[in-house]
Amino acid sequence: MTKYKLEYIWLDGYKPVPNLRGKTQIKEFDSFPTLEQLPLWGFDGSSTMQAEGRNSDCVLKPVAHYPDPARTNGVLVMCEVMMPDGVTPHESNSRATILDDEDAWFGFEQEYFLYKDGRPLGFPEHGYPAPQGPYYTGVGYKNVGSIARQIVEEHLDLCLAAGINHEGINAEVAKGQWEFQIFGKGSKKAADQIWMARYLLIRLCEKYEVDVEFHCKPLGDTDWNGSGMHCNFSTKYMREVGGKEYFEALMAAFDRNLHEHIAVYGPDNHMRLTGKHETAPWDKFSYGVADRGASIRVPHSFIKNGYRGYLEDRRPNSQGDPYQIASRVLKTISEVPTTQSAAA
Repeated sequence: MTKYKLEYIWLDGYKPVPNLRGKTQIKEFDSFPTLEQLPLWGFDGSSTMQAEGRNSDCVLKPVAHYPDPARTNGVLVMCEVMMPDGVTPHESNSRATILDDEDAWFGFEQEYFLYKDGRPLGFPEHGYPAPQGPYYTGVGYKNVGSIARQIVEEHLDLCLAAGINHEGINAEVAKGQWEFQIFGKGSKKAADQIWMARYLLIRLCEKYEVDVEFHCKPLGDTDWNGSGMHCNFSTKYMREVGGKEYFEALMAAFDRNLHEHIAVYGPDNHMRLTGKHETAPWDKFSYGVADRGASIRVPHSFIKNGYRGYLEDRRPNSQGDPYQIASRVLKTISEVPTTQSAAA
């Protein structure tokens, strides 16, 4: 029997953006445990904005797990928060009620800033560095500094070792800003892995005395880019059947549901979606081929393949909840008839 360190990870009840929480318990297993072997575990919800002190018990329900490469015999356990009965989802549990489709593929592009001493890495104590331009995919100390790439590369290795489907990294447009990409088949799987990748990044940065800033516009109304979490999505029908008529109907549905999407695409998005810095205005829906100033960017490959493939919704921001984002995308898609549903 081997003693395993089980790090139970969950989202707390803070609004508008939940924080990641984690605590460890030790359990013995013959080998790396299966998800079914991981027990429910209670916690003090009154300390996480999920219960009152006079009735503080909440329950963690394991829903996904990964090897923890930073710990010997470690296990990362993604959890849903349940009521004391262990069956009823807590009101803060955004995962339990989302739409899911294993044939729906999601790719999230998570942007963020690395902060130290209250400012992005590479920013002087007063004022700003040279204007953005050379930082995107930049190389060299003057562009990326001395520790940012070390953090980003180590985070990449941690994700891959944990079995997270990490797709790539790059320095972003603003100094001190970076991005990683996660791909998953099924909304829950993709969203679980984004949250776990966020957790690994935040935890990793502790030893560097650096914070991760996920706010979508941390530098305010300045000539510095904000941070998004662009959502690339496709369904089996979009990949295999598609067609121009279906695509146009799909875009009309996204237009009709403009406000429903913005409501779950992350807080303060009006600060980022201004029509500047490669964004579309938050209150107007648009789409265009290879257009990074549109709400939805349509890849050239999509058109060349007979309006089949994936689309990129560029509106979700870096603090958005991927559970809610993916669910909203699937809900809008479900409103559009397909040839199969019409025939039925």
